[in-house]
Amino acid sequence: MPVPSPTSLDAHARRPRTALLRPVEWALLIAALLILWIGNVTDIDLALADAMFDRARNVFPWQHAWLAERFNHELLKTALQLLGVTVVVVTLWDRFRPFRSWTMARRTGMQVLAWSAVLVPAVISLLKRFSTSHCPWDLQRYGGSEPYVRLLEMMPAGIPSGHCMPAGHASSALWLLAVAVFWLPARPRMAAAVGAIMLAFGFAVGWLQQLRGAHFLTHTLWSIWVAVLIVYLLYRILGARNRRAALA
Repeated sequence: MPVPSPTSLDAHARRPRTALLRPVEWALLIAALLILWIGNVTDIDLALADAMFDRARNVFPWQHAWLAERFNHELLKTALQLLGVTVVVVTLWDRFRPFRSWTMARRTGMQVLAWSAVLVPAVISLLKRFSTSHCPWDLQRYGGSEPYVRLLEMMPAGIPSGHCMPAGHASSALWLLAVAVFWLPARPRMAAAVGAIMLAFGFAVGWLQQLRGAHFLTHTLWSIWVAVLIVYLLYRILGARNRRAALA
């Protein structure tokens, strides 16, 4: 039986990967347009924030609730940050003293997970610094002092930037989307299911912040979009690099 050449093996490896990941690019494009539509054409953001706001008391009742503030914003965030640090340390250890039991797929998964733990919160934090959007609790509509301005609208002169979008706190959980990579490319359906669970977890973390009046729905959705883009790019880059290294 003829032994396949490294070139043919690499070509074979690229075919299922391309077929698997190409829909992600379409999904990202469609999702970006959908989020833009929600934030700039509809009043879904305001309708949800209105429902979470108690006009009789002029407060967001969940703003200082133990589950939303102490657990979600403090304890859970700290636990997820410690988990991220642990992942990075283990991955760095493997970089200099490789674990012999790790397969290429596991090594790629750990690398994507470690980079995601760093890049997802960092990129979202950087985007927030350039954002003009204000948080709901800062708006005149909810007892604050700032006007409501949609993403593609110009901020009125003299109004400071709000630096509230994307949702920063959700990013503390959204990097876990990279866990799905451990099932790629062999089990794409399992990867999709795990990815959906992790995105749901990240959305729940962001939703509790929305209940507090800290973010609009689109703020959380943009954070999810950024996280998916980062994990997708990391898998493409690191997966290809590790395959080339294995064939060298």
